[in-house]
Amino acid sequence: MFSIRRGVLLGATLATSCGLASVAQAQAPAAPGALDEILITGRSPLDLDVPTETGSRLALTPLELPSSVSTVAGDAIRARGDLTIADAVSRAPGITNSSNNGDGGTALQARGFVGSGSVLQLVNGVRQFPVAGSVTFPADPWNVERIEVLTGPASVLYGQGALGGAVNVVTKQPGDHPAADLEVSYGSDQTVHLAAGAGGPINDVLGYRLDASYRQSDGWVDRGDSDSLAIGGTLRFAPSDAFAVTARVDYADVEPMRYWGTPLIAGRVDERTRHRNYNVADAEIRYRDDRETVVVDWAPSERVSLQNSLYRIASKRKWLDVELYCWIAANGDCPNGETSGTPGLVARFSNLGIGHDVEQLGDQGTLTFRSASASGLENDVVVGFDVNAIDLTYSNNFAVANQADEVDPYRFAPGTMENKADTLPRYLTRTRERAVFFEDRLKLTDRLSLVAGARYEEDEIKRRNIVYTNGVATGTANAFPGGTTKKRFDDFTWRVGAVFQPSSALSFYGQYATGVDPVGTLSTFTTNAVQFAFSNAKGDQVEAGVKGTFLDGAGSATLAVYKITKRDLTAQRITNGPIEQIGEQSSTGIEAAVSLRLPAGFGLELNGTILDAKYERFLSGNVDYADNTPPDVPQEAANLWLTWEGIESVRAQAGLRYVGARYSDQANTFRVPSYTVIDAGVSYAFSGTLAVDVRGYNLFDRTYAVSTYDIEQWVLGRPRAFEVVLRAKF
Repeated sequence: MFSIRRGVLLGATLATSCGLASVAQAQAPAAPGALDEILITGRSPLDLDVPTETGSRLALTPLELPSSVSTVAGDAIRARGDLTIADAVSRAPGITNSSNNGDGGTALQARGFVGSGSVLQLVNGVRQFPVAGSVTFPADPWNVERIEVLTGPASVLYGQGALGGAVNVVTKQPGDHPAADLEVSYGSDQTVHLAAGAGGPINDVLGYRLDASYRQSDGWVDRGDSDSLAIGGTLRFAPSDAFAVTARVDYADVEPMRYWGTPLIAGRVDERTRHRNYNVADAEIRYRDDRETVVVDWAPSERVSLQNSLYRIASKRKWLDVELYCWIAANGDCPNGETSGTPGLVARFSNLGIGHDVEQLGDQGTLTFRSASASGLENDVVVGFDVNAIDLTYSNNFAVANQADEVDPYRFAPGTMENKADTLPRYLTRTRERAVFFEDRLKLTDRLSLVAGARYEEDEIKRRNIVYTNGVATGTANAFPGGTTKKRFDDFTWRVGAVFQPSSALSFYGQYATGVDPVGTLSTFTTNAVQFAFSNAKGDQVEAGVKGTFLDGAGSATLAVYKITKRDLTAQRITNGPIEQIGEQSSTGIEAAVSLRLPAGFGLELNGTILDAKYERFLSGNVDYADNTPPDVPQEAANLWLTWEGIESVRAQAGLRYVGARYSDQANTFRVPSYTVIDAGVSYAFSGTLAVDVRGYNLFDRTYAVSTYDIEQWVLGRPRAFEVVLRAKF
């Protein structure tokens, strides 16, 4: 899939980066600490005294915040070889990966809540409104400086859709010194990765950063080939320490594996089908994203600062697949009850064609004041606004998506897609969002502070159906009977918390926060007229915890306990009865994390979560699901990462990821087992600028489900794989 266009574009970028690397090397020879940099010693994910951009708009450190915030460093992501943002961020406390192609490969679970409607995803502090649960950017971890994770409600900071948490990807920025990075890797499944980046000052007032990454693989299932190209560039104009303008452009073009999962055979994964791909031979999936951002920072005094971010986010997405498969049991039925047929064969259905063409224009501004009274009280406050306009053209072939066939589960001809020409634009939506917010930190004493905030947000959605006559678009019409074409949401959320610091290295905190989640996807509204009568689901959280560093900074730890309740879920008292907002679910849990630098060059990172997520009240037809666990929510999860740097020029690492059992249905009839995956690697530095890595993934070749696409259709994880990576740093 390496097209001429991509080859020329990537080749030009790599050549530019290589040239800049030579300049960087000439201007800045390897320093004594360069060996640590090429071996990626990295920073602790629990750097509790480093300001965070995600947990607060006041740039407070985790020790100063009454909430749970953690960081996954970009260098650590690349050293571990995580292929996606979802893989990388699921190493943070309280986060698990629940993604598939239907959500763009980005869906996450946090504190018992799943998907982009509850776990908000941001890039450099800017949220992208999902379409039908799909977000497809960032495409590659190469250009990531770090990922910051706030678990628990974040609606006060970022708006609706963040009751479970918020994940903020911070991209690489221009540095103060010339620097460049190069990476070439080759591994299992004919996987190739080429990446380069360079940045630094151009002159006294201009700085730049440029990154490019290309990845191609044959994949671990039949017809599992994929490729991706990601390019990002930043230019910063800073004529003084008090004023800066930063312009950034990002582009990504991704064709992921056209794989929707593996149907279970008699309730289990048959190893003979582990590498089968039941999709059709001519399936298509493609995501193209581009983003442009201009950020202005101005600090007219030490106590006053302003920031404004003006941005455009555009996505074009396409799916043409046969997406659902199930094994037909002896009685002739599929376990999901959606079809029936010949026992022992696999039924394939839902030949879906879907297209998203979406553009989001937005502006976000903040004004920060920092003051101190004669009595010694310190007060920091930020006020701001957030406005967005999102236009969507949604295409589908739902009226003719009726292809169905049966195939031998072990040997079959994949066939081709029907009804490609019938994937047409079906409706238009326009979403307008306006919000104002504030956050305040009042330091009552050197040890005690209060942190509070609030946000008021208005969202207005309009929808028009596209009318066709003899297959030709002839106009638009009201979206639903009765002339219903628009809906407005008004939401107010707030939080308040206290932090007590008996010493500079220890904090105790407590917080109460509220949040809202959309019942559907705000910028899509693909559901029926009844949906327009609903309000957003509302929730709140009580959280308490302790954070601290010890052993003279060699160790750090966090512990949090919480309860989140989400109300106004849509439910149905009786079969064929009206849909009402009478449902409720809750999640009570504990999260803990420890980071240690040990003697003899050893390091340890450990985090884990245990929770009890359940429906408090939830009805579907005549079935009561109270006390059941919501789908795709593991009750336990843990990550362990060990490093060793006891010999000069050598770094070894090993990691363990554990995800507890889940259910794929609301009735909790279909259980997805827990899994443990172990990865490892070793790095050798030839010099302070050149190193080679050998990495192994899923060393024990565990067969496991990352997520589910239907109740007995598992999206299987990566089997055992190896790769060799050559890295250069100047």
